[in-house]
Amino acid sequence: MATQTFTTTLLLDGNNTGVEVPPAVVEALSAGKRAPVVVTVNGHTYRSTLAVMGGRHLIPFSAAHRRETGLAGGDPIEVTLELDTAPRVVEVPADLAAALDAAPGARAAFDALSPSARKAHVTAVEGAKAAETRARRVAAVVEKVLA
Repeated sequence: MATQTFTTTLLLDGNNTGVEVPPAVVEALSAGKRAPVVVTVNGHTYRSTLAVMGGRHLIPFSAAHRRETGLAGGDPIEVTLELDTAPRVVEVPADLAAALDAAPGARAAFDALSPSARKAHVTAVEGAKAAETRARRVAAVVEKVLA
């Protein structure tokens, strides 16, 4: 699989922006409709996954990526994609790890989640400002993975 580069327009839909990936590029990646990819735009590189929405292959382009690249919806962009073969590792904070390890079956259930689902749980825990909120969120994650 060679690196794929194409030119497109940064799509804007409400507050959301994304990159439409041409079908020929998806086919050249040879990794299916939801291929993990490394995306490079304006020298900014990030990891993502192709999504299919409305029959189009899209890659999300967050507000943080727009800030890093100086781009806005409607701007023309050159995109380079490469198949991402590196493992998707999510660093689990110590308090969440301890809670998962303490509840029978919780760690295995958490580890079986997709990388994006694990990341969402970790982000929720790390986003808590107060210790009490963080503890509640840790407990909620354990409860959710065991449900």
